[in-house]
Amino acid sequence: MTKEEALVERDGMQIDGGGPESRQVRAGPAGFNADYLKIYYGKLFPCADIYKWLSYGNDGKHPACDHSYFGRREFSFTLENDIYVRFQSFNNANEMENAIKEKCPFKIDFGPVYSVDPAKRHAYAQAGNNVFTPVERELIFDIDMSDYDDVRYCCSGADVCLDCWPLMTIAIKVLDSALRDDFGFNHILWVYSGRRGVHCWVCDARARRLSNEQRASIADYFRVYKGGENNSKKVTLTGPVLHPFLARTYTDVLRGFFEEKLLCSQKLLESEERCQKILELIPDESIAAEILDRWQGNRRSSISKEDVNKARWEQLKHILQTGKQKAQGLRRCVEEIIFSYTYPRLDMEVSKHMNHLLKAPFCVHPKTGRVCVPIDPDNCDDFDPTTVPTLSELFEELNMSGMRAESENEWERTSLGKSIRFFRSSFLHPLLKSCKEEMESSYSAKLQQSRNSLSW
Repeated sequence: MTKEEALVERDGMQIDGGGPESRQVRAGPAGFNADYLKIYYGKLFPCADIYKWLSYGNDGKHPACDHSYFGRREFSFTLENDIYVRFQSFNNANEMENAIKEKCPFKIDFGPVYSVDPAKRHAYAQAGNNVFTPVERELIFDIDMSDYDDVRYCCSGADVCLDCWPLMTIAIKVLDSALRDDFGFNHILWVYSGRRGVHCWVCDARARRLSNEQRASIADYFRVYKGGENNSKKVTLTGPVLHPFLARTYTDVLRGFFEEKLLCSQKLLESEERCQKILELIPDESIAAEILDRWQGNRRSSISKEDVNKARWEQLKHILQTGKQKAQGLRRCVEEIIFSYTYPRLDMEVSKHMNHLLKAPFCVHPKTGRVCVPIDPDNCDDFDPTTVPTLSELFEELNMSGMRAESENEWERTSLGKSIRFFRSSFLHPLLKSCKEEMESSYSAKLQQSRNSLSW
């Protein structure tokens, strides 16, 4: 790395990134190692597929292709010691691949497609032309497990396990269904973040061209969980009936998950403290006190500890959904409790703004060593984050099969193979087919328009 290359940008400020002598190989508990990472980028990272994806058909020979398209995409590399190299751009797949192999970033983020080459933005600014602006960007969603810490008791922060991970599964089911059924999007990529959450990329042309205001409207469509940290009640469902999307989500996904899985896996009503937390979501104090008296009576009953969560929940539902409480509208409390504990919690700002960065699929998370692999939304119940390939495991798999010379599809020899095959068959190929059809249709329409304008 030259001295000039060592000067990198961090949010527009120049900082010294150091030379090669400052680089250290760090291997954490997960086996994340810069040497392994170099091999990963050299043999396994699907650069060609990433290039085809982000080109959206503009890498072909069709006369409608915009050959500047890929070169206007922002890439951000996070190097060792949290050095951020932003506003990078590449003209083709080779340039991108060579830069990744040379810099060996600990993380790669994709930004928007800008009106001009982001690497040359300063030249446009000096010329006094205010033309550097984002013009396309996938509609993205970021869901982080740490945002659920108030409703899970098995883990907290960045930790996840198989008891709380189903909260991410529910988020995928809810959003994927609505994005397809309510908004008509087809090309949706779900990706494991590598540690504690999931990312969603909506890649339809219509989604990529949404304005910030339109993105904000879609994000608000999904917004149910509201309120500050000091508000115990963050879900309020108003109106005589639920919105059709919320009603469908509640009936088809949330209610069964809460009552059949989450209630017992997180032991939501097993202790006095956890019971009190749910009672705080009931606005009528006298009714909450009645439910608490009933629960305290369970101690003198024959209800086993294994059954207490379900028994107490049934008692709560019975009190809230019958008699005068039903007439007072408290029946909605049951739905609000279930939404509070199960409904997806989105990082709203990520979805609202076109210029947000998001981690690239097939990156390796430096804290866990796990690869950010795609998730099949149709089979997301089967996804297990604890079995996702790690950098060290992939290195061992390559070793066991013999470190051959450079060849195509090295990933076929590793456990990463099924993820890349899924990415290609279920996402990339249908997307590129759609891009080609749209490009040909648009081009034909312009030709016809041109002919019509020349006709007498």
